[in-house]
Amino acid sequence: MTLKAAAFGAVFLVSNADPGLLPMVRESFAAADAFAGSTGLVNEVLTTGRPPRLAERGPAELEAEVLPALRRAVEILRAKAPHEVDNYQDTVLGAALRAAAAEGGVNAAEAATVSKVRAALGRCD
Repeated sequence: MTLKAAAFGAVFLVSNADPGLLPMVRESFAAADAFAGSTGLVNEVLTTGRPPRLAERGPAELEAEVLPALRRAVEILRAKAPHEVDNYQDTVLGAALRAAAAEGGVNAAEAATVSKVRAALGRCD
């Protein structure tokens, strides 16, 4: 559940960086495509079952919850399925980037949020 909540939370953070209902819908579809295009265990975790329920919180509170969850998800994978770490990192970062670009390009707030997601995933490349 941690892997799924962290991944969806990362997309939600990016989506919140560009407010509005229509952008949120487009960003959600873009992220869903990234999740659907994943493979292996990551695909199974992110595309089966119900989406996680993210508590309604302000942006700072959500960020304080999601970024540590991303770090924890990577730790879990390193311990239990190390061969899936890159797949998870690539999928979540790809979903965040697709969400950011879904509504007329990436704005400064989205870029900053994607950078935070990238760092939390341990992807500084």
